[in-house]
Amino acid sequence: MAAERALRAFWPVWTIIFLTVAGFAFGVSAQLSPTALWAGLAGVAVLLAVTIARGVMRFRLPSREEALERLDRTLPGRPISALLDHPAIGADDPAAQSVWAAHLRRMELRAGAARAPAPDLRLSRQDPFALRYVAATALAMALLFGTIGRVGEVGEAVSLGAGPAVASGPSWEGWVEPPVYTGLPSLYLNEILADAFETPEGSRITFRSYGEPGAITLSTDVGPMPTEAADAYAQSVTVERSGTFTVTGPMGRSWEISVTPDAAPAVALDGEVEGEPPGQMQFAFTATDDYGVVSGTATIRLDPQAADRRYGLAVEPEPREALVLDLPMPFRGSRSEFTEVLLEDLSEHPFANLPVSLTLTVTDEAGQIGTVSYDIPRLPGRRFFDPLANALIEMRRDILWNRENAPRAAQVLRALTWNPEPDLDEGVYLQIRTAIRRLESGVGSISTETRDQVAEILWNAAMELEVGDLDDALERLRRAQERLSEAMQQGASDEEIAQLMQELREAMDDYMQQLAENARPGEDNPDQGGERMEMSMNDLEEMMRRIEELMREGRMAEAQEMLDALQQMLENMEMVQGGEGGDGPQTPGQQAMEGLQDTLRDQQELSDDAFRELQDRLNPNRPQSGQQPGQQGQQGQQPGQQQGQQGQPGQQPGPPGQQQGEGETGPGGGGPEGLPEGQGEGGENGEGMTLAERQEALRRLLEEQQRRLPGAGTEAGDEALRQLDRAGRAMEEAEGLLERGNIAGALDAQSEALEALREGMTELGRALAQEQMGQEPGQGQAEGNMAPDRPLQDPLGRQAGNSGSFGSEEAMADREEAFRRSRELLEELRRRSAEQERPEVELDYLRRLLDQF
Repeated sequence: MAAERALRAFWPVWTIIFLTVAGFAFGVSAQLSPTALWAGLAGVAVLLAVTIARGVMRFRLPSREEALERLDRTLPGRPISALLDHPAIGADDPAAQSVWAAHLRRMELRAGAARAPAPDLRLSRQDPFALRYVAATALAMALLFGTIGRVGEVGEAVSLGAGPAVASGPSWEGWVEPPVYTGLPSLYLNEILADAFETPEGSRITFRSYGEPGAITLSTDVGPMPTEAADAYAQSVTVERSGTFTVTGPMGRSWEISVTPDAAPAVALDGEVEGEPPGQMQFAFTATDDYGVVSGTATIRLDPQAADRRYGLAVEPEPREALVLDLPMPFRGSRSEFTEVLLEDLSEHPFANLPVSLTLTVTDEAGQIGTVSYDIPRLPGRRFFDPLANALIEMRRDILWNRENAPRAAQVLRALTWNPEPDLDEGVYLQIRTAIRRLESGVGSISTETRDQVAEILWNAAMELEVGDLDDALERLRRAQERLSEAMQQGASDEEIAQLMQELREAMDDYMQQLAENARPGEDNPDQGGERMEMSMNDLEEMMRRIEELMREGRMAEAQEMLDALQQMLENMEMVQGGEGGDGPQTPGQQAMEGLQDTLRDQQELSDDAFRELQDRLNPNRPQSGQQPGQQGQQGQQPGQQQGQQGQPGQQPGPPGQQQGEGETGPGGGGPEGLPEGQGEGGENGEGMTLAERQEALRRLLEEQQRRLPGAGTEAGDEALRQLDRAGRAMEEAEGLLERGNIAGALDAQSEALEALREGMTELGRALAQEQMGQEPGQGQAEGNMAPDRPLQDPLGRQAGNSGSFGSEEAMADREEAFRRSRELLEELRRRSAEQERPEVELDYLRRLLDQF
């Protein structure tokens, strides 16, 4: 109780004392004039006197009775008051006295268990603004960051005469401030009692003197002498080397200062420069510095002397700027020592797959640089397993090495396209021919812009050959299998094999999805009699795992046999939906997508016909399948003929010296570009329309489809409209070129229209998916000839409804059984999603299911 009363009475006293001490510790006395300092001290003294007097008046020592009352209030039944009390009546009654005695015994027991209560030291009612906490915080900051010894200087700073010099004589003080990036604290020279100390290089010593000018001077050889006059009150020195710092005059001192040098940063590779399929480069590096690395770069330069200087690399390479990449820095934590990984896709860079020198450079805060260089035999880049794609990439490398290789590259590309394979895509063929024309357009040598354009064309053609057209799932599946077979034969690395296996899985998933989307409604079909083999997705995945296991064991022949069997099964696979009524009525989005698919197919057929007619022009004597040579250009086909019998795109386009599709004027020309009248209608269809008329009809059909396109207002829907507009403009351009007989130019425009149509359909599908958010595509059961009575189901057994979404419309008779089944399904989903060895597409599907639960 005495502590409580003393605290409440005298808390302003120690609050004022704490604030005053903190102010003096931070050098307030040095900033005030003697008059202001005297006034401040007088004010503090008055406040202290008032608060002490007020505290003495309020403070009163607690009495014994007050202590007993305070203790009694903490006990149940107030036993102390009962022990001090006596009965008012019944003093002569033995029974009353007996009861009173028993009551006193119980109160004695309670009083014996009494403990002194804890003091109540809360001052929130006396100090509502928490000034005591402000004072305590100020004192703590003074103890941590201030100088308590400077409180004693208050007496020296106060004088009754002309100033400090008269009362106490000259004085000085100094600070040593290390560079900020070191994170080291400042040193107060007046408190350094030792004769020597260490400080980092670049530290700044600030010296300040008080009193008569020139009474205190300094001398040092740790750095250049301060530019201020010797009798200046404030001077500063930057520490550059070890030496002596001496203060001459009253309270003079001298120190030996040892400079801690700032070490240069260092960096080194942590392992090897590796490739991350399909075409990324990655390497780990470790950087160190005594105070921390600020930034770093990786510089890659071509090393022509280490290259295999044959064929296109026999000539000297053209000068090319080094490739500079920023090294990743840690976002948090210390940068004095760390390890990071740089991952970049350099597959399209001219240095890809060539020997290079790698220089790692790091810089610290002081501007010091650490560097190290390595010779890399091959800069990781994308590898192409398709033979034609590999040849295109080699020609691309040669022209990027030196433009003198352009004639040789054009000659090799002409040889590649002289008699192409029958299944060569027309778009790839036209890209290669375009590259040939541009390579041969230069006189002497091609320009830098032409070289870069040809390199881009060859890269796109090679990628299309290697990866394939993603819109055709079956073709992509075949390409993935062919690339995997080629990689096994060429002895590809484990990482590349794993990447190709992943691509094969993705292609198989796309193919299965396409089968599910085109599945036939279940119906009685007499052709489905006989034996059939049913397979599930788990069976296919088990085959994939077995193939991968055989390749890891080096049993490539067995793996190839199983891969061939898998390919045959997938190509013969059929998926059938069960139920009555099939998929039901189509939505507007499905109708629009189906219409665009028909337009894309018709445009592709028109391009094929134009390509065949171009071949016929370049080689008039080429025999035709199903018609006589003299029948070219007549009014359409005979009833028994098929459109695809007019020629194949893989047949030779003509002699190497002849440019493709230029439509040169020949003798006797009455038709476009000098062709005889009636020539150029060899691409007519069965309805007697010319190629230009068919192109016009397709363009008008596309315009009609655009007006009914759903998804307007969304980002994906607007992008689909823009792509279809681009396709319409390309069709209009192709129409005009066909009318003028320039079939080669029309094929380029038709290729652009096909590309725009595919991108528009992709964006339309994205817009439709956004409108039907929450509906997941089903995963059907796959089989050789799947039984028609088996409905399309997802992994949870839900059937597909008319809208294409999965769900269950069956009534649940027993709700408890349904709840139990739901819990079991949820636990199974969680168990499967925790198995990280499952394919990523399956894990992603399981996570989406869990998100909805």
